[in-house]
Amino acid sequence: MFISLWEFFYGHFFRFWMKWLLRQMTGKCELQRIFDTYVGAQRTHRIENSLTYSKNKVLQKATLVVQSEVDKCVEDIMKEKNINSEKDASFKICMKACLLQISGYKQLYLDVESVRKKPYDSDNLQHEKLLLKLWNLLMPTKKLKARISKQWADIGFQGDDPKTDFRGMGILGLINLVEAHQILSRSNHPKLGYSYAIVGINLTEMFHSTTLFLFYCDAVFMFYFSLTAGYLVYEFDKFWFEEKPESIMYFNMYREKFHEKIKGLLLDCNVSLTLKI
Repeated sequence: MFISLWEFFYGHFFRFWMKWLLRQMTGKCELQRIFDTYVGAQRTHRIENSLTYSKNKVLQKATLVVQSEVDKCVEDIMKEKNINSEKDASFKICMKACLLQISGYKQLYLDVESVRKKPYDSDNLQHEKLLLKLWNLLMPTKKLKARISKQWADIGFQGDDPKTDFRGMGILGLINLVEAHQILSRSNHPKLGYSYAIVGINLTEMFHSTTLFLFYCDAVFMFYFSLTAGYLVYEFDKFWFEEKPESIMYFNMYREKFHEKIKGLLLDCNVSLTLKI
């Protein structure tokens, strides 16, 4: 209740007067002050918030700009805020970079959701080829006897037909399994092994639900999603072998423990998700 009241009064009263006072003191608008003070993801995040909560319609719409309209949007913002490019030469460059990152993330989110919402279709030849590719990557010396087969359990699926395991994550789950097959190659370890398919799909769901991909990217490519998903899969595999669980039956407990570890990392605006091999 208290937080909601503070957000209301801050957004409608305090913020306006605070911005006005700081502008009188510094001679710069809020956007310029952010560029002077912050860098990286923290800068982009604060710029997005400033644009979102602005009462100026031009600034509000800037958070929805598409990549092809970014240059014009920057010019409109500079015009609205009376920013002289000769006096503040870096503003145009910084604002363009932030808007490209904001629009890039939003498009990436839509792209990922589009793939996730696409169900696995056994009548789709491309889907079937991708599924068989997964089998051949993981079991190169063992031939699949039939499309519907108990053999799928050998790579971690729960039933005779893998398509039922993709219901939550759609074709996205299968794509990530194929992409991560080398990273999770230790899943068949005799003592610490785990069900490759189910673990891989679980990690895709975790990655999606915790919005691990809420980072700002410079361009719109699913490639960025795959890279970050690959990081998550690699780190889980390392985490699993470091923890040495007694049995796969404890998977959910260790999954949540790993989940909390990742969320803790994301609280740091300056975190760098780097693979340490």
